[in-house]
Amino acid sequence: MKNLAERNSNIIYWASGIVSICGIIFEVLFGALGSYILGDGVKQYTLIISLFLTGMGIGASLSEKVMKHLIIAFVYVEFGVAVIGGFSSFTMFGITAFAPEGTDAFYLYLITLVIGALTGFELPILIRKANEIGVTLNKSTARVLFSDYAGGLIGGLLFVFLLRPQFGMVKSAFLVGCINVTVALVVLWLFRKEIKYFSVHVIVGTGIALLLVIGLFFGEELAFTFEQKLYKDPILHIEESSYQKIILTRDEEDVRLYLDGSLQLSSTDEHRYHEVLVHPAMSSVPEPKNVLILGGGDGVAAKEVLKYDTVENVTLVDLDPAVIDLANTNKYLLELNDGSLKNKKVHVKNKDAFQFLEKTESFYDVILVDLPDPNNESLNKLYTKEFYSLVRNHLSPEGTMMVQATSPVFATEVYWTISETISSTGLNTENLHIDVPSFGNWGFVMASRKEIDLGELKINVPTRYLKPELIPSLAVFGKDEDGKIEGENGKYLTLKPNTLIDPHLIQIYEKAWKNY
Repeated sequence: MKNLAERNSNIIYWASGIVSICGIIFEVLFGALGSYILGDGVKQYTLIISLFLTGMGIGASLSEKVMKHLIIAFVYVEFGVAVIGGFSSFTMFGITAFAPEGTDAFYLYLITLVIGALTGFELPILIRKANEIGVTLNKSTARVLFSDYAGGLIGGLLFVFLLRPQFGMVKSAFLVGCINVTVALVVLWLFRKEIKYFSVHVIVGTGIALLLVIGLFFGEELAFTFEQKLYKDPILHIEESSYQKIILTRDEEDVRLYLDGSLQLSSTDEHRYHEVLVHPAMSSVPEPKNVLILGGGDGVAAKEVLKYDTVENVTLVDLDPAVIDLANTNKYLLELNDGSLKNKKVHVKNKDAFQFLEKTESFYDVILVDLPDPNNESLNKLYTKEFYSLVRNHLSPEGTMMVQATSPVFATEVYWTISETISSTGLNTENLHIDVPSFGNWGFVMASRKEIDLGELKINVPTRYLKPELIPSLAVFGKDEDGKIEGENGKYLTLKPNTLIDPHLIQIYEKAWKNY
């Protein structure tokens, strides 16, 4: 009897550890789904963690209502986690594609609360079962909680380093659901002698397992058709890297690159964007030799830089190696970037731009900042006074930098806040904007220690759009985009630099783009 009690209690400890691994994976999976589909990763992870913990509290409270049949209660809780969690990502993409706006957020927060409640329901049940077997309360509580907390760490590591990069969000959910139902069936079998209607419970669990296995093998393909609804053009390539979701679409001659759902370029008009990003800055330096590109993993900015014969070295810093690999292997991107990233002058560094600037001792004649918009905390730090101060500190005395700074039409306050942030580092600035059909009116900030005279700039390399006499006109802004922003009292707003301590640009960005 003692050996049987010990065996059963060990089963409970192992079960608690495994289901805790599954619980934490679902928690971070929901955070990743929210970040990808709803945007603002910090906000989504904060809400998900809060709702999940609240759900755990609710579940723990409800568990006291279960007075008997503890194993059956645990088994059906696991069945519930397996079904709801397993189909969570698949359903989320379907709702995003077909349901009214806002439904996806409601669904995500609801399932987070439900899975949290079921997870919170599990642990007291297991503790009580261990105690019922004969383990003292202090030992059963300590050991089940140890298994739970240790499982939480393992689950987080598995999601970050294995599940998301190797399986993606849809397959990961189905796979973890399969683990939940497997744990339930194993526990059901091992405690079969004390369970009534054992065969019925096995049939229910087997049916759930079958559905999840079907989802594991075929769900991602169907979810792909859901995601296709979110994009105007057919998807050529879809990939979840360790950092983001990468999607390439093509319709006739228009190739588009999306990162986490945000358009990065369109082959029909990328030349307008990249020529303004690159050539005013390059032409402001007599003989640019050393160039730094922060972002620009598609290689198109590098292509424009390599048009200058004086260039000896181009350092391109992009966090995600998957973007670089796609730019070097996909035939459509290779046509756009002319194989620039394979040029012997180009040296790619897969590093965080902030950390790169903190550690490098190099100086650059031109620095091009071609980074995604500041729509979350990790990107916001690349739009702060501290970051632009680092950029300034790595400019040669006569050097120039150019920063993509969102739209002065759609996000007027965002654009001019970025400009004010760059100016606060002591650099002289010029504000430029250009119509890019696929993006709309888009803005750039040019900065240098020296005074900038746009009228003196000459472009001596081939271009499709930009010519010298056009450059001064890019600095002309209409009344509704010139930075004179009226507040509620009728007075013009005084814009503050965005800093690491006061990252207010994120809130301004969200407010500006919510209607577009």
